[in-house]
Formats: sequence, C-alpha cells, structure tokens
Amino acid sequence: MASTTPTQIDQAPPVSKSARSTGRAGDKIFAGLSKGSGILLLVIMASIAIFLTYRASIALSKNEGNFLTTFDWNASANPPVFGIAVLLFGTIVSSIIAMAIAVPIAVGIALFISHYAPRKLAAPLAYVVDLLAAVPSIIYGIWGALFLVPQLAGLNLWLDEYLGWTYVFDKTQVGVARSLFTVGILLAIMILPIVTSVSREVFLQVPRMNEEAALALGATRWEVIRMSVLPFGRSGVISASMLGLGRALGETMAVATVLSPSFLINGHILDPGGGTFAQNIAAKFDEANEFGRDALIASGLVLFLLTLLVNGAARLIIARRKDFSGANA
Repeated sequence: MASTTPTQIDQAPPVSKSARSTGRAGDKIFAGLSKGSGILLLVIMASIAIFLTYRASIALSKNEGNFLTTFDWNASANPPVFGIAVLLFGTIVSSIIAMAIAVPIAVGIALFISHYAPRKLAAPLAYVVDLLAAVPSIIYGIWGALFLVPQLAGLNLWLDEYLGWTYVFDKTQVGVARSLFTVGILLAIMILPIVTSVSREVFLQVPRMNEEAALALGATRWEVIRMSVLPFGRSGVISASMLGLGRALGETMAVATVLSPSFLINGHILDPGGGTFAQNIAAKFDEANEFGRDALIASGLVLFLLTLLVNGAARLIIARRKDFSGANA
C-alpha cells in the first residue's frame, strides 16, 4: 500500500482557468446587480423628491396664507389660502398615541412568543400575528367605524370623568368618538403586528449561551430577559417601532373612514375633529383642480420629509446604542 505524505494530502487540486474565469464573471455580475439595485433605489427616491418639490413650489408660490401656520385649507379659492398646521398636529398626535399603545404591547407579545409560550402555542400565535399584518387598511377602517367608534363611547366618558383634569382628556364636545384618540387606537391595532413580528425575530436571535449563563448564575426568567434579551434586541425593537411609525404616519383609508375632519387644533384629544396629511389628501384629491392637487402634493412633501426625518433619527439612536446590537453580541 503506497504511503501518502502530508504534503500530498493538504495539496488542493488545481483550479482550471475556465472555472476561475467563470467565478470572476459571476462575481462581476453579482457586484454589478448589487450596485445597480442600490443606485436604482437612490434614483427612485431622488425622482420622488424632485417631483414633489417641483409641484409643491408651484402651489406655494401662489399661496396667500402661511403654509406652516394657517388653520385653513381652501386651495380652490381666489386667492388660494391653505396651510398644514392642523394636519401636522393631527398626524403627530395620532402617531404618538398609536406608538404609546402599540410598542409596549408588541414587545410583551414578542417576549411571550419567544421566551414564555410553549412551542405548540407559540407557532400558531406567531402565525396569527403575521396574518393580522396582511389585513387591508380599508377593512380596519370599516371595523373601526362600525365597531370601535361606538364601543369607545364608554371609555371616553371614563377618561373624561377621572382624567379630565389633565386637559388632554377633558371632553368638551358631545358626539361620537370620531377623534384623534380613536384614530390613535386604530393605528395602534394596525401597527401592532408589524412591531410584534420584527421584535419577535430579533428576540429569537439572542445567543442561547448568554441566557444559559445568566440562568447558571441564579437569575430569574425576568432577570434573564432584562439583562440579556432586551439589551441585545434594543436596536431591533427601535427599528420595528420605526417601521410601525412609518405606517402610522402615512395611513390613509382607515383614518379617513374613522375621523371626523375639521381644520381646528384642539388639545382635547377626545373631541371629534382634526386631520392628518394622508387623510386630507385622500379626501380632497378627487374634487381638487390642478392647482388644488399641487397644494395637496405640497402637503405630501412635508409628510415625505417627516418620514425621512423619523427614519434618520432612528438610525442615529441605533448607532448610539451599537454596543447593545446583535452585531456586536
């Protein structure tokens, strides 16, 4: 039996020139497709920004009101007067309410599915949560208008009775609950599956070694989650929250179905009225003339910039907490 030297064992078979050239060609094609995809995305974003800016400049040049502080929207008047003060207020307030309700509940559901629920229960529950994300917005809107609005009448009275001294929950108008508070609750229900799904996947990526080490030191289940799971998944939860906030800021049909719009800024969030960017665009686009549509596009530009600002702020927060991200675990 012939002996084999270590040099012969470690020596790799030679690679043919054709295989080497094929590999290099594949690398070049993949690199080109990757760069092309990135450039295409930038081009699309730039084209959207240019279109919105151009059409908005036409409307703003003829606007007789202050675009940022005017409480009216009458772009078809002569001269035209319109502003985004009410829309900006309504969009921010309803999104804050939605995030305040949805994020804690979503994180709790994600932790339950990933660390508490038995496997036989976790899989169906995760499927149901993912399924809720696929429900169309108009279905949420119809459900909100026909079921949620009447059911919130009692909650509004309770909040007015016990928390009315806070001014925010002081109900000063009689009527159905077609308010920014109702919109915020509906948006919270809509973004809950998104935040839950992403947070759940992040929590499942926590290194098992970290959890076992904490348990070996005598930590309770909650201490393991507090010291190992939450720090690891903090940046992922922030990203999930920003995804949900993006949907809340731009939601159209559900808000238009539930909200009773008015161009008044009212700090009493239980009172009917208010408006959002997306709801106003959907409600007025069909009846608007060419100039009116330019005015609506100007409001859309503000929503576009607001979304970019929110995402940029989220990236800064994640960058500051990079030591707690999964990449550095």
